[in-house]
Amino acid sequence: MNLKELRQQIDRLDTKILALINKRTKLALEVGKIKARDKKGYYVPDREKQVYQRLLKENKGPLPDGAVRAVYREIMSAALSLEKPLRVAYWGPEGTFTHLAALHKFGSSVKLIPAKSIAEVFTEVKRERADYGVVPIENSTEGVVNHTLDMFIDSELKICSEVSQEVSHHLLSKGRLKDIRKVYSNPQALAQCRNWIESNLPKAELIEVSTTSKGAELASREKEAGAIASELAAQIYGLRVISRRIEDSAPNITRFLVIGKTLAQSTGEDKTSVMFSIRDRVGALYAMLKPFKDHGINLTKIESRPSRRKAWDYFFFVDLEGHCEDEDVKKALKELGKECPYLKILGSYPVGE
Repeated sequence: MNLKELRQQIDRLDTKILALINKRTKLALEVGKIKARDKKGYYVPDREKQVYQRLLKENKGPLPDGAVRAVYREIMSAALSLEKPLRVAYWGPEGTFTHLAALHKFGSSVKLIPAKSIAEVFTEVKRERADYGVVPIENSTEGVVNHTLDMFIDSELKICSEVSQEVSHHLLSKGRLKDIRKVYSNPQALAQCRNWIESNLPKAELIEVSTTSKGAELASREKEAGAIASELAAQIYGLRVISRRIEDSAPNITRFLVIGKTLAQSTGEDKTSVMFSIRDRVGALYAMLKPFKDHGINLTKIESRPSRRKAWDYFFFVDLEGHCEDEDVKKALKELGKECPYLKILGSYPVGE
């Protein structure tokens, strides 16, 4: 076939694809009516995961899995916005990696609301000015985000989903590399790019700001300034990418949590997060963890944080494999509850991709 004939075939296929997408959207709207009638949440993380799993299993290429996910993320995002205008708060401003994670999870058709702090994200969801919130919880090189953990101590919000986002740091500026005299970014990004900065900008002044996006905003006002931030921040603030992927360790992954007011249903591939305190006695922590060993439950993470209520009193945060409605998990948590003064299930949710 010649070029004209190939393009005609593509046009005919596009017409069919468009009709099918609209047919799918109409069915999704009918589902939305049923969810509204039964007073169920519009965003269903477990169903989302099932859709992705089935499609990726059936994908025979040449379209890669990542492209399939991106296409269907936007299809589902558009349908969701027609069911109910979804509001998602994230730790802003625009252009932060949390903004990117929110886009990656919810697509571009939802209303994304930048918040000034992690605490404000929790507040927006609690007061129902946002349906969900997106906050960072840990980075593969810099570790846990303690402020997010601390927020769960007093909050009744639940973790309903998670998303992992590759963090690629770029040097942004309006000028040239050799002209940069100062670099703006948040402390974590500066730490993750320390070796590159020492090798390429040894005399530059490093200025810590609240977010990478704030650094890009400040750099956009000065000729001899640069910022370490995302490519999205470069687009928003009119900067050029001077050098790409300058982080010292690769891959550099940040895990984000989606917080809301409801628990996700079991998918068979889930994670549960819990928080508990222990009694001040010898072997107390061992006794707390023993039920998980006895029931064959794998713990993927354990962190401790001061309770802020009593000196030398700590809360422990644990991530474990399985859903809180799974029989073995239920038994382990029941035994744990008998031994500890305080236990809270923070959420059960599909394991992120």
